Amino acid sequence: MKIKALFLIVIFALSAPFAYAAEKAVEDPKYDGIEIVVNINQASAQEIADLLKGIGLKKAQAIVEYRNQQGPFEQIEDLAKVNGIGEATVAKNVARIQL
Repeated sequence: MKIKALFLIVIFALSAPFAYAAEKAVEDPKYDGIEIVVNINQASAQEIADLLKGIGLKKAQAIVEYRNQQGPFEQIEDLAKVNGIGEATVAKNVARIQL
């Protein structure tokens, strides 16, 4: 019985540092306070594609073409007027979009 108890103590003692390391890996302080913001009236198609969620290069090119033809976006919601960009895509990126 003593060997079993000793074995369990050793196992718990050896696993404790790994549990702590896994918890700390999730928190990465070097990214604290960094906000990703894209000015859709000035950004290139590549920048838009790289920084907005759910928007690939083709949709980003459509945004730039729309902007060139219609003029600058006046409201963030106007982005939904671009063919292929829906309100859901705008909603999930609203914190990242700047005019």
